Amino acid sequence: MRDKRVDNLAKILVQHSTAVRTGDVCVIEGEAAAEPLLQAIYEEVLRAGGNPIVQMAMSGQSSAYFELADDDQLDWVSPVSEWTVENADVRFAVMASENTRALSGVPPERQTRRRAATRELMSRSMERSAAGDYRWALTLFPTNAYASDARMSLTSYEDFFFSACLADFDDPVGAWRNQSENTERLRDWIQGRSEVHVTGPGTDIKLGIEGRSFVASGGKRNMPDGEFFTGPVEDSAEGEVTFHLPATYGGHEVSGVRFRFEGGKVVDASAEQGEEFLISMLDTDEGSRRLGELGIGTNYGIERGTGEILLDEKIGGTVHLAVGSSYPETGGTNESAVHWDMICDLRQGGKIEVDGDLLQEDGKFVV
Repeated sequence: MRDKRVDNLAKILVQHSTAVRTGDVCVIEGEAAAEPLLQAIYEEVLRAGGNPIVQMAMSGQSSAYFELADDDQLDWVSPVSEWTVENADVRFAVMASENTRALSGVPPERQTRRRAATRELMSRSMERSAAGDYRWALTLFPTNAYASDARMSLTSYEDFFFSACLADFDDPVGAWRNQSENTERLRDWIQGRSEVHVTGPGTDIKLGIEGRSFVASGGKRNMPDGEFFTGPVEDSAEGEVTFHLPATYGGHEVSGVRFRFEGGKVVDASAEQGEEFLISMLDTDEGSRRLGELGIGTNYGIERGTGEILLDEKIGGTVHLAVGSSYPETGGTNESAVHWDMICDLRQGGKIEVDGDLLQEDGKFVV
């Protein structure tokens, strides 16, 4: 029998995250290890009247691709991917890595080349999403690899993950509707203001938000969810920030990262681990040294770092900044083949002030 929490997660994704309707074309993508959840989503889409298309990746497919593909193959864009971005109404993406470091040996320039090739796909999907023509949801399926990164047994990680998704509730869809209300309240408080000032250990940074829109994330795109975010004014970032949790991108882990910004641009960057890779990503293109996102976590059910950004950026009491592309619906205009989130933990002594008013102190909201 399938774990009831898997069925509940599928209900959340189909009924709440994407609100599948009769006739919707729904692409369901995921790795082979996620088959139980892919099957549950497939069934739930059918119940909702949608038309599911399943695209399952083989275990080890990504590492084989980067090992064997030549430059022409790295530049080639699948017409199936192009069709999906232009024609699908809904896309479900399920991560289920059985080796989260499988790409760690891939030269950064090969991954950079591939991101450049698919940049237009990402831009187009973001445009359609901002216009309301394309709904998507990203989640993961617990595997031993994620559990190992989080320093948990698989059983403990499953309990942790499904709890963070509210998939252990009898009415998980209703639970997310209730959870969304608090995030929306915080979004409404910050909307229309001009400047965010974040301070903490190794951090003193100001970001302009005037004229930008904040999005309240209550389970509509990521699962688990819990944040409100915007695209900072592109030339506004001034100061320094220290990121306290390790960050992984393309199978490469960096930790102990520090940035210094002037005029909105990273002018100095360092890392205790993975600095060479970090710099190579910052040098990807014109937009990769500017911020595309400021996000504030609201999910206090995620209490610790796991090594997976999908969860870690939602931790209540943290702020995350992403270098690279902006989400168009926020009013952000930064363009890049990169979008890399990094976490600043304010729970052990930090503040978020907005136009001089205190929003959060020591990881707890005070408004």
